Amino acid sequence: MNRPPVAQAGPRHTSTPATFPVTLTINGEKRTMDVAPWTTLLDLLRDRFDLTGTKKGCDHGQCGACTVLLDGRRVTACLTLAVMKDGSDVVTIEGLASGDALHPLQQAFIDHDAFQCGYCTPGQICSAAGLIAEGKAKTADEIRELMSGNICRCGAYPNIVAAIRQAMGAMGGKP
Repeated sequence: MNRPPVAQAGPRHTSTPATFPVTLTINGEKRTMDVAPWTTLLDLLRDRFDLTGTKKGCDHGQCGACTVLLDGRRVTACLTLAVMKDGSDVVTIEGLASGDALHPLQQAFIDHDAFQCGYCTPGQICSAAGLIAEGKAKTADEIRELMSGNICRCGAYPNIVAAIRQAMGAMGGKP
């Protein structure tokens, strides 16, 4: 069967998307990267800076797995555009420890076996650090309410609350 030749389209001209320089202080280190305007903080951290402790869960801001501290406040990195946070300070799970010494929250999560599969743990710990810094949670019920944006599919919630309470005591209510 003979088919007629397919018409060839002319040369395709595609433009490279504009990028913008973004400077962030990540875990105490100033870093600059050119990023496309739609790049999320989560993708920048994981894909460009190789900080894979911050997890991509739902990618819709509903599970909390990607929680980091941005200028001391907890945020879902999957909903945060990197270009909007130029000049900000970011702390990820990798930046909480001090050398070989674990952050009190990291140690408390170990002490209370506050994780099972561990996927949500970095976001839980960063969110808990933000919660402690906010100073609003005084009771287990308040901790549960203020941590409700962080989902643990394994159901380690009682242990997570116990770990946060231990860390709050060890830190005197400070991150």
